[in-house]
Formats: sequence, structure tokens, C-alpha cells
Amino acid sequence: MRRITVDFLNEKPLEEQAVELVERKGIGHPDSICDGIAESVSRALSKEYLKRFGRILHHNTDQCELIGGQAASVFKGGSILKKQYLLLGGRATAHVGKDLIPVRDIALKAAKDYLREHFTAIDVGKAFIIDAKTGEGSHDLQSVFKRDGIPKSNDTSFGVGYAPLSTIEQLTLESANYLNFACKIKAAGKDVKVMGVREKGKIKLTVACAIVGKYVDDIDDYKTVIGKIQSEVLDFCNAKTDMDVQVDVNTADDYSQRNGNGVYLTVTGLSSEQGDDGSVGRGNRANGLITPYRPVSLEAVAGKNPVNHVGKIYNILATKIAEDVVKETGARQAYVRLMSQIGKPIDQPLVASIQLVGDKKTESKARRIADEWLGRVTEVTKWCVDGKVSVF
Repeated sequence: MRRITVDFLNEKPLEEQAVELVERKGIGHPDSICDGIAESVSRALSKEYLKRFGRILHHNTDQCELIGGQAASVFKGGSILKKQYLLLGGRATAHVGKDLIPVRDIALKAAKDYLREHFTAIDVGKAFIIDAKTGEGSHDLQSVFKRDGIPKSNDTSFGVGYAPLSTIEQLTLESANYLNFACKIKAAGKDVKVMGVREKGKIKLTVACAIVGKYVDDIDDYKTVIGKIQSEVLDFCNAKTDMDVQVDVNTADDYSQRNGNGVYLTVTGLSSEQGDDGSVGRGNRANGLITPYRPVSLEAVAGKNPVNHVGKIYNILATKIAEDVVKETGARQAYVRLMSQIGKPIDQPLVASIQLVGDKKTESKARRIADEWLGRVTEVTKWCVDGKVSVF
């Protein structure tokens, strides 16, 4: 029998509380760039291991550092003065008998491919220096990884998930993604951050969006671009909710400096071009948000191996359990926490804790859902390798 506990909370759902804060760092934020590259390296290694050996070998590529460069941003153009420096670290199996796996080459290619796919307007070779210092894992962790049967936990750790997303969580997540993937304003860069505040029935979104200088003629044109971004985000949100929404964009801008020095003007659409640095795990949690009003794990999820590292698997699975519990029980709110012990089967957590705001008659159903998903925990591996689940 799995250790599953179900508690019922006597509290208001978050949306009924007076204040709520939530944040999302878009894909071009320095921390998100590191998350995305770390995860892409893990996927590339996993696919290579599967192709060569029929199974994924031990690796954790959750160490990636981005050191900002230097740029001269001006209206109608700009230039890169010093490239950004990306250092890929972590651990990966490089030797199997006499077979040598080109870990460094795989990591470098995965990083370049990720940058080219997600930042199509940037010449990666001119904007980045990319280095890889991936080492091999310790013998004891490789030994845990190789044991037969259900994978054995790579770490003593916990994962956290919750459902459903509140209105402001959904708006913050989706508005940032809208700017990153659907916005047609050419001058809008990929380095986006959205901070949402709900105070009672009113929502305010503060948007930071790097503007690409070559698409902007002057300060007046810049102000027009900001107005368009504000209008598009507001229209997007108003189509999603009847709540009162206010959107502010680039609130630190100083329009009195007409040469552009006082506004968020960039060459590449990334703040890291001019000294802003990034690290894996310093930004969004596994559900894509930073949520100070929710329980979270501080685990860096991106880049951890998808086979037995519970710091990754349990954060993803806990969210899935919470979503299904809410869907099937009608609970107003569900929190799920999964705790592992190193060396123990990942389908047998030390404890699986479910907390609900809802009808106590649903306890057995919630327990059954958690038990069924723990029995299917290895499905998370395929989701990660196939890129079907976002981890930041």
C-alpha cells in the first residue's frame, strides 16, 4: 500500500482571499534561457542514449549559467560589443564499455538549436559564446540509476503541485506566452516578464518587454510600440475575464531622454545582451509560474534526468495529480506534495500528501487518483523526452 494521506483544509480558496501575487518570466528572460537550454540538453542526451543503448543513461544537466554581454542599443539599429557567455555544466554518462558518447558535442548542438528555434531574429554565432564543461556522475548515483525494475530515486527530495490555477495565475501565464509566441509586433522582444497583482476584484499586470531598436524609428515611435503592446495584452485579458484589468508596460521608461537611453531598448530583444545574467532554477517553477501565495519546491527542474530524479518527476506528477483530483472531485483547491527517499522506488514515495478544499466524501476518490498516477509515474519520462510537458 502506498502512503497516501488526504486532509481537508478549512480555509478560503486563494481567489476569495484579498490579495494575490504571481509572476512569469518569459522564454527570453536570462533565467528562462538557462532553463530551456538545460532541458533541451537533457532531451538530446536522452534521445542519443535511447538510440544507442535502448534506454536513458544517468545524467543531470541542470547547471547552466548565462553571463551577460555588452551592447549599444540605438533607434533603427544597434550593435553587439561583447557576446553573451553560456556555460553548460552538469553530469552525463560519457562511457559505456568501449563506447564513447560525444556528450560535449551533443550539449553544444542542443543549446545552439534551442537558441535558433526560439530566437529566430538573433544571429546566435554573433550574440553568444557557448561552452560545455559537462562531467561524469558519481559512481553511487550511477549505480542507483542502473538498478532493474521501477527506477530508484536519485535523491531525497519532494515535489509540489496544485490546481486549479486562479484567474490571475492563468492571465499572467497566458499573457506572457502571448507576447512570446503570438504577438505580431516586430519590435517586441522575447525577454518578457509579467507580474500580476489581484487586489479583491481588480487585476493589475506589470509587463516588462525588451524592445528591439532596429524596428523603432525614434522615441515617439517607441511610445507607439508600447501603446500597442499595452492594448494587445489588455484585449487578450479582457477576452479571458470579466474582472477589471489594468496593464502597464515598461514602467521604468523615461521619455524625456529622446535619444533612447532612458527606455528599454535592446539590439536582440534580450536583457542579457547588456549585463543581465541567468541561472537554471532561479525563475519559474515547473508549472511555469512564480507563486508566493502557493506552496512550492525550490528544486531546479529543467535539465534533471527524466528517469529517476524526483526533483523533476515529482513536481510534474504532483501537478498532474492535483489537476485530476480537482477535475474528478470538484474540489475548490488541491495541493499535492510527494516526498522521496534516495534509492527507493519512485512509485513508492515516503509520503504522498493531498490537501483539499472540498467535500470530505471525495477522500477515497482523491486517494485512488494519486495511487493510479504513482503507478504510472514512468509515463513522465516519455513526456519529458518528447517535449510534451513544460518544466518552466
